[in-house]
Amino acid sequence: MIERPLYLQRLIDRMNNGSIKIITGVRRCGKSVLLFELFAGYLIKAGVDESHIIKFAFDSDEYLALIGENIIDLAESKRKVDPRKFSDYIKSKIIDEGKYYLLLDEVQQLGSFETVLNGFQYKKNLDVYVTGSNSKFLSSDIITEFRGRGDEVRVYPFSFKEFYSARGGDKYDAWEDYHIYGGMPALLERKNEEQKTEYLQTLINTVYLTDIIERNKVLYRDELDSIVDFLCSAIGSLTNPKKISDTLKSVKGKSISDVTAKAYLSYLTEAFLFIEAKRFDIKGKKYFGTPLKYYATDVGLRNAKLNFRQLEENHIMENVIFNELKIRGYSVDVGIVETRETEKDTHKRKQFEIDFVATKGNKKYYVQSAYEMPTEEKLLQEKRALIKINDSFKKIIVVKDNVRPQIDENGIVTIGLINFLLDEKSLDF
Repeated sequence: MIERPLYLQRLIDRMNNGSIKIITGVRRCGKSVLLFELFAGYLIKAGVDESHIIKFAFDSDEYLALIGENIIDLAESKRKVDPRKFSDYIKSKIIDEGKYYLLLDEVQQLGSFETVLNGFQYKKNLDVYVTGSNSKFLSSDIITEFRGRGDEVRVYPFSFKEFYSARGGDKYDAWEDYHIYGGMPALLERKNEEQKTEYLQTLINTVYLTDIIERNKVLYRDELDSIVDFLCSAIGSLTNPKKISDTLKSVKGKSISDVTAKAYLSYLTEAFLFIEAKRFDIKGKKYFGTPLKYYATDVGLRNAKLNFRQLEENHIMENVIFNELKIRGYSVDVGIVETRETEKDTHKRKQFEIDFVATKGNKKYYVQSAYEMPTEEKLLQEKRALIKINDSFKKIIVVKDNVRPQIDENGIVTIGLINFLLDEKSLDF
């Protein structure tokens, strides 16, 4: 089992805080293991009696049988788990005034789950933790329903550091593997490229997209599939619903309105397959409306959707850096620096882009992803945007080459990709 200390600590820090802990993330990214094994194991080591740790997985026949439900019956009747049966079961498990920890997996399969969980909040000796795979039903609706008393912990597929801790061996060979197949935990059980490819393609094409279609009653499956292909191909590129609509019409001959494209984009982000990054005016301190950038939650899923045809390592590296910053708990935007420059006696307004503006509390970092900087001209190009920023926050360039952290006369740090990913304190060199 791979230890995930970052997420485990986030759960520990939230223990007994009066909120329902909502563990979200794309399906199969390790939420269940985190909750049922790592966190439950911590509780036992901390002295909590096992009878005071109540587990229930709503997609497991073993657990459903405890309340007289059956996963096949639920699927055939297209209904959710009976909330009365579940509530009665939980009441039967709480037999004294001691502290109980309720761990619920895939809670969106429970009927009226918001109401049921809201009721649990009034039990002073009950600390509740739930997982789910859709932000619309969890991080938005639950937190609204609970009047601000929901506390979200977002879980991602394995970071490169987590992946390398399990894989071992040469770290550069590990990167070659990771940037192609990504960090879905079950990949570690697949022994060869064929098995990894089949697993990822089944996940993206069968499990995830089918789930999105069924949950949101999507009418145009082919169009949704084309939008996923578009986002995978255009990782790190600016886009908006109208651009997607126009592209599908001109390239694939598919007619889809920008309103529908916008709805489908929301389905994909709600299912945690993609994460949007807004553009932020660094000097004006304001957000632009559109267009946005979209990054894949896992680069292996992205590559599998494209049948491993577009393995542009520079774009994949940018996506991995974005995910790493999100995993570390930063809010991440795309930075824009606007300047006025004089060229041949003419004043011109120019925009320079900073790949990522990472913010957490009063900390802020400007991060550029540069696959390679073979010439002085390329080096200056990457540094130019950073130099235009007139504040004291740290400026960092991450390069693919094996470069030890170094700082120049402008205070700009250059660091190699592997060092950046493996050292959780790399932003503070």
